[in-house]
Amino acid sequence: MRKNLGAKPYLYPMPVLIVAAYDEAGGANAMNAAWGAAAGAQQIFLCLSPGHKTVKNILAKGAFTVGIGDAAHVTACDYVGVASGNDVPDKLGKAGFHTSKSEFVDAPVIQELPLALECKLIRYDTESHHLLGQIVNVSADESVILADGKLDIEKLAPIAFDPANAAYWTLGEKVGNAFSDGKKLQ
Repeated sequence: MRKNLGAKPYLYPMPVLIVAAYDEAGGANAMNAAWGAAAGAQQIFLCLSPGHKTVKNILAKGAFTVGIGDAAHVTACDYVGVASGNDVPDKLGKAGFHTSKSEFVDAPVIQELPLALECKLIRYDTESHHLLGQIVNVSADESVILADGKLDIEKLAPIAFDPANAAYWTLGEKVGNAFSDGKKLQ
């Protein structure tokens, strides 16, 4: 038997995305954003409130990066979500994060997070809080890249946000092969 839970954002898995941008003075800031997804082959969608310092920075610079939160940095990833860049000037430093400038966009890459999407702002709607970005490059630490050049998801150890229980989870084991297993039913 099913039970109705009401209208809630219970979409699983919900990735933990660490969105980073520079301010006008070149200072790096980042925030934890769970509401985001691929919006096409080279675009990303985020839902971000305009009061965040990171959003103000993105609008000023027109660029941002999205680091994928991982199990090794769950505390730091949560911290950049609970602390406001409007109140804590060196939020990234306090989290233990270090940045370098992206080679492709005017935005910081968080070195501790092994996977980053480097993006240009396409548009931001202040009413819906919807942000659309163009993925210009994806950079990955060599530690999470397999010999064939693909990502090793086990070494990446991405975390997901559980909105129903306010918790972070790692992804489980591989259970199938995309675009292949379903062919057995054809």
